[in-house]
Amino acid sequence: MRKLPERMSEKLYKNDYVPDETLKLRKKFRSFAEKELFPIAYEFGQRQESNDNFPMELFKSMAKKGFFKVPHKKKDGGMGLKYPACASATLAEELAYISASFSGSVNAHFLLAGVSLAQGSSYIKRNYLKPLMECEAIGSFAMTEPQSGSDVRSGSLITKATKTRGGYVVSGQKRYITNAGIADYTATLVDLNGKSCMFVIDMKSKGVSTSEPDKKLGNRGELTYDIYFDKVRVPKENLVGEEGDGLKVCLTALMYGRTGIGAGGVGMAQSAFDESAAYMKERKAFGKPLSQFQHWQFLMAERAIEIENARNLYIKSGRQIDCGKKFPILESSGAKFYGSKISVDMARDAVQIFGGYGLMVELAHDKSTYKVEEIYRDSKVGEIYEGSNEIHKMVIAREIFGK
Repeated sequence: MRKLPERMSEKLYKNDYVPDETLKLRKKFRSFAEKELFPIAYEFGQRQESNDNFPMELFKSMAKKGFFKVPHKKKDGGMGLKYPACASATLAEELAYISASFSGSVNAHFLLAGVSLAQGSSYIKRNYLKPLMECEAIGSFAMTEPQSGSDVRSGSLITKATKTRGGYVVSGQKRYITNAGIADYTATLVDLNGKSCMFVIDMKSKGVSTSEPDKKLGNRGELTYDIYFDKVRVPKENLVGEEGDGLKVCLTALMYGRTGIGAGGVGMAQSAFDESAAYMKERKAFGKPLSQFQHWQFLMAERAIEIENARNLYIKSGRQIDCGKKFPILESSGAKFYGSKISVDMARDAVQIFGGYGLMVELAHDKSTYKVEEIYRDSKVGEIYEGSNEIHKMVIAREIFGK
């Protein structure tokens, strides 16, 4: 079984700017990740995608610890934290340090779906948000479609709703939807005669079906699917907010989600960094450890600062959300862009540092495994989903130059 390397973040970084509330929760999150997630993380990240592989027991354990209540207000049954976005992102980092796949599944459930539902009526909070927090039901968030990912304007959506007596009828298709094949309901963005709407759709409704889970390069433990809606009846009570609020509901959830992706990138980058630092102290070339070669010393010095910068960005984004700024564009886009980029950069360097071992899923000689290849595969999606990094650079440029 793999061993966890020394946590270099504890040695290098100071947390004076992070709320005490968040630091206390980080300890709980890390304890769960190391004691319960780590023992199954290798198998979870390597096996073929299948509905049978969904980590239900770990989800239930998180619910018992109250972790799915982190983003939510006390009156809604949540923890009622002063800094919920900071805590949510910190949870994403700690989980991604051990398993990016698991972190992605959790984020879709408690951040994207959860934060969307929290913007709904008391009926939605009682019947959908509360079961999600207790893990009596699994949630998903359906925004992306076959021809549109970053562009989810109402006119670009093929998933359409029409009004009917007592509610709506929805038809269309969503793609790459995490947890959909095992979810009980999904928060779904649709077009209603040019107005974007967010509906909670019961996955057991007549006319709802899903594909088999996608087979992917990385994040194999995070199960993604297509969802097909064929004249699905949705009660009027399942509209989140008002007609036309769909994009606003999405963006509010995505502020949490993008901050969480940045944090997940930090978790992967820190893991690859720690694996590399430990290996470089042991591996020798030309009579001395790799850690004594100036090239690698300089590169690791750069990466250490970049990881710290990425961590600061996601904490700052979380603080902005927690201080009441609904759409901290620069901070959330910056956290997502920079955190996902450093995870790819550090993972690529880690594979190079490990050399041939960095390519090994399992070495036949002794069955040894090396985590950096998994991080390398898992990190790439962070630069693509929830708005590609090119889109986020455009968003940041608009903050500089205007539209």
